[in-house]
Amino acid sequence: MNATTGSCGHRAATSLLSILLPVVLAALPACTATQAPTEPADDPVAEEREPVTVFEGARIITGTDAAPIENAVLVVTGRNIAAVGPAASVQAPEGATRIDLSGKTVMPALIDTHVHTSAERDALVDDLRRRAHWGVGVAMSLGLDDGTVPFEVRGEELPGAARFRTAGRGITAPEPGRSAAPFWVTTDEGTRAAVLELASLEVDLVKIWVDDRDGKYTKLSPELYGAVIDEAHLRDLRVTAHIFSLEDAKGLLRAGVDAFAHGVRDRDVDDEFVAMMRERPDVVLVPNLPDRGVATDLSWLSGFVPADQLEQLQAAATDRPEAQKLFGIQARNLARLHEAGVTIALGSDGNTPWGPHMEIADMVSAGMTPAQAIVAATANGADLLGIDDAGRIEAGKAADFVVLDANPLDDITNTRRISAVYLRGVAVDR
Repeated sequence: MNATTGSCGHRAATSLLSILLPVVLAALPACTATQAPTEPADDPVAEEREPVTVFEGARIITGTDAAPIENAVLVVTGRNIAAVGPAASVQAPEGATRIDLSGKTVMPALIDTHVHTSAERDALVDDLRRRAHWGVGVAMSLGLDDGTVPFEVRGEELPGAARFRTAGRGITAPEPGRSAAPFWVTTDEGTRAAVLELASLEVDLVKIWVDDRDGKYTKLSPELYGAVIDEAHLRDLRVTAHIFSLEDAKGLLRAGVDAFAHGVRDRDVDDEFVAMMRERPDVVLVPNLPDRGVATDLSWLSGFVPADQLEQLQAAATDRPEAQKLFGIQARNLARLHEAGVTIALGSDGNTPWGPHMEIADMVSAGMTPAQAIVAATANGADLLGIDDAGRIEAGKAADFVVLDANPLDDITNTRRISAVYLRGVAVDR
């Protein structure tokens, strides 16, 4: 990822942000949600009527390939979008609350398909509320969730919080000294038993690691990751893989993997790999680009990160040639695969609530257009996670959207200029 090296990161220097982030987050209050207005309890008709809010005058980016809707009207009834379209074609219902968004841009809430959140319930809920603050509607935790808490939280609709999805415990070869949360497997029998346990928990994806961590460990073998994929597909589960090398990416494609939680990082992809990806159009790439290694202005974090810590972060955001080299490999690979028609989704790794905004900007830096990066960060992520009511601003979808003060199609960093966030039709108290 960009701001900090997550637990899935590899061969990158530890950034100052990765050291300070736990302290920063611990010092921050969790966000809460404002409650939708309720009707008087003594009016039985009003009790059954859902609140209707009409948002008028904004430019709406729908999260699809369609052009933005200028001077749009967005009708929200309860938690869902009832109608959306140009002002000339959508009429505001009588008695609706009307909100003027003239000069603003509205886009779907972001879908972050690769995070690693806190283990304890209160801290996890705080993580999800902080992500909501930054316009994230769904966060998918990939492979370090042991115990029952993640599944309990997944089943709840928390006010003012991103929705939560989880892969439970991921699967890897033994990695002594690293996290013991994943299943460490060495046999076909043990591998399939791990998948069966995950299936019983109805995980949202199965996560595997195929990486020797700079030669420190014996990586998950083709026989074992093949067994994971085979057993998972028998249980109607999809598999996403942490990878580093091109060789392993090819082996996983041959074995039937459904998604990559990182792009190829050891070299530029070759013609064979591009052809293999074209033959598997349903495979999704979550590139999880690394730190660009360039001097960066972090002033947009002012007011969210304590001033003294932001000062230290800013001092560390300098030009670093080695980081630039690593970014270059992955950026070229993303550009080539995107050009080849591979589906791209967004994942930020780690537990940085504003990380998706850095990742989406890095996607554009790698060669995607702002419009393409927004689709990757919204609709494509929802599709990868199988969430039918998120990722797009369309009638029938959940009213999960972000109101921006400037147009991200002009400058992708405008996704950070957040005026308001609505999740399930309710404004998040930012």
